[in-house]
Amino acid sequence: MESERERANGKKKSLISMGPWGGNGGTSWDDGTYNGVREIKLVYDRCVDSICVVYDKNGKPFTAEKHGGVGGNKTTEIKLQYPDERLMSVSGHYCPVVPGTSSVIQSLAFKSNKRTFGPFGVEDGTPFTLPMDGGLIVGFNGRSGWYLDAIGFRLSRAQTPPLFQRVLKALHLLTCTRSSAPKDDEN
Repeated sequence: MESERERANGKKKSLISMGPWGGNGGTSWDDGTYNGVREIKLVYDRCVDSICVVYDKNGKPFTAEKHGGVGGNKTTEIKLQYPDERLMSVSGHYCPVVPGTSSVIQSLAFKSNKRTFGPFGVEDGTPFTLPMDGGLIVGFNGRSGWYLDAIGFRLSRAQTPPLFQRVLKALHLLTCTRSSAPKDDEN
């Protein structure tokens, strides 16, 4: 796990990198850090063959490269209701496809603040979970070749929605004003 700081819109942003989980085959990749995840496309069968993520980059969709091979006969597209729905957690399994070879990602499941997706693939091998209370996934990284060999994540603290912040501020001002107003018996 590694911690880093970046500037986003002039503000310091605290990030944590977790993982990767899986094997050491394929080549390493890193999508970078964004505002959030909008969509995930998985191709899978008995393991996860590839992943392609559409991120939010300053209010606009940004499609990262596809990572993995060309196999797999099942495809799923997870479309989050961004920005109201945020990716919060990922879990899965990894093990070798063929005994004696490097592990690959066998299955993935995703959880947003509103829904759960999956599992996709076969739940076999070593399980992993990325539970993230109060945070959200803002980037993926890992290793891939013929398959998705390993997967890791960049996490950021969950942002409080601006409307909620305004309501809290208004309530605070209202309670401060009421508590400082003279009481009827003081006149």
